[in-house]
Amino acid sequence: MDKKVLDHDVPTEEPVTFHFLAKFYPENAEEELVQEITQHLFFLQVKKQILDEKIYCPPEASVLLASYAVQAKYGDYDPNVHKRGFLAQEELLPKRVINLYQMTPEMWEERITAWYAEHRGRARDEAEMEYLKIAQDLEMYGVNYFAIRNKKGTELLLGVDALGLHIYDPDNRLTPKISFPWNEIRNISYSDKEFTIKPLDKKIDVFKFNSSKLRVNKLILQLCIGNHDLFMRRRKADSLEVQQMKAQAREEKARKQMERQRLAREKQMREEAERTRDELERRLMQLKEEATMANEALMRSEETADLLAEKAQITEEEAKLLAQKAAEAEQEMQRIKATAIRTEEEKRLMEQKVLEAEMLALKMAEESERRAKEADQLKQDLQEARESERRAKQKLLEITSKSSYTQSMNSSTTALPTDLPSFNLISESLSFDFKDTDMKRLSMEIEKEKVEYMEKSKHLQEQLNELKTEIEALKLKERETALDILHNENASRGNSKHNTIKKLTLQSTKSRVAFFEEL
Repeated sequence: MDKKVLDHDVPTEEPVTFHFLAKFYPENAEEELVQEITQHLFFLQVKKQILDEKIYCPPEASVLLASYAVQAKYGDYDPNVHKRGFLAQEELLPKRVINLYQMTPEMWEERITAWYAEHRGRARDEAEMEYLKIAQDLEMYGVNYFAIRNKKGTELLLGVDALGLHIYDPDNRLTPKISFPWNEIRNISYSDKEFTIKPLDKKIDVFKFNSSKLRVNKLILQLCIGNHDLFMRRRKADSLEVQQMKAQAREEKARKQMERQRLAREKQMREEAERTRDELERRLMQLKEEATMANEALMRSEETADLLAEKAQITEEEAKLLAQKAAEAEQEMQRIKATAIRTEEEKRLMEQKVLEAEMLALKMAEESERRAKEADQLKQDLQEARESERRAKQKLLEITSKSSYTQSMNSSTTALPTDLPSFNLISESLSFDFKDTDMKRLSMEIEKEKVEYMEKSKHLQEQLNELKTEIEALKLKERETALDILHNENASRGNSKHNTIKKLTLQSTKSRVAFFEEL
């Protein structure tokens, strides 16, 4: 740190680009990355290594990691904001994964968005931590590879990571052939290009290997010392400083959680108030429409009543006129009967006229009776129309009273959000007194989260397998890389990063050293 930048082995051309990277990877990111800024920077580093294919990631896991990266950047999914194509300019998947399948960018976006929508409610730091918890289980996570040769001159790869030293076949960087945990190694040294590892068991011979350059040996030694020191430190009680940092981080996490819950409650109350207001506005519009329809019905009823009254009056006048004509016909008949016709011909004609007059009088009487009935029927229809008019007026009065009540309710409900409790973010309100009960409750919540995480992991694995099966038909087998093939073989055997190392370390140290020498 005390050397000038140009005194280090850096390119001389300008401009010189520097990358701020973590040299030593944590075993458990959730436990070891205390500060949020450290977690964020480390997330960016791991994400870039996965996209640059320095860390191998299977296709289905790449989609899941991409969904967490989107959650960290964009927050909760909103279909009204995050429309189709909003990820078009984002680099979310390794190029190897994109080229391996006959899938359009829209198809990839659809699958990423489906998982992205499930992460609703996660803050940026929570989404980034979920990303890291998945990434740290990848086989190449945190492993630094170096080309070496054993005593026989066999070309091998040395992998140095947080768990120990691993020996790989140059063609397979996923599955180590031999592993030596840090707690089995007593001493590490090098002379010129020869590197010497002394096991903890002094009865076992040391094993050696050669590197390509002296400078590589220096780097290997630095990584071994640093990782070994961190490995042993993790298995001891935390220092007072670390304990204080973790306590502060827990308090800060609890404070943020409480703040998020408060904001969530406030948001929920506002949404409920808005929904109630919208419902009342909708109901008010409905009542207004009903009032308009009732007014129109009332006007139609009044018009109908007027027409019926006019028609009844006309019918009544016609009935009176017919009755008058019938009376006149009766008088004419009586007059004709009273007139004596002397001649037989006149008598016969008179009889015929009398008969016709009688038939006309009868017809007039029937018509008068029919008109009278029709007048009675019209009077009855008029009465019913007036009754309908009365009912329509009564309904209109009821609707008018309802709408006035709804308006009063609407005004009171609309004012609800302003009456919500306000929070002034001053320094006094941000102080928290965490009592023992608070810490116990926090511990219970952490235990609950662990159980939920195990259940979620099982569900997550099922989702990954489902996605893998879904896109398998679109895979272009001829584009599979060697690492793809190796990963599929490991998956078919049920091998993972941790159980592979566990199986290898079950062998005795002596047999592993001998195996290394015989490679």
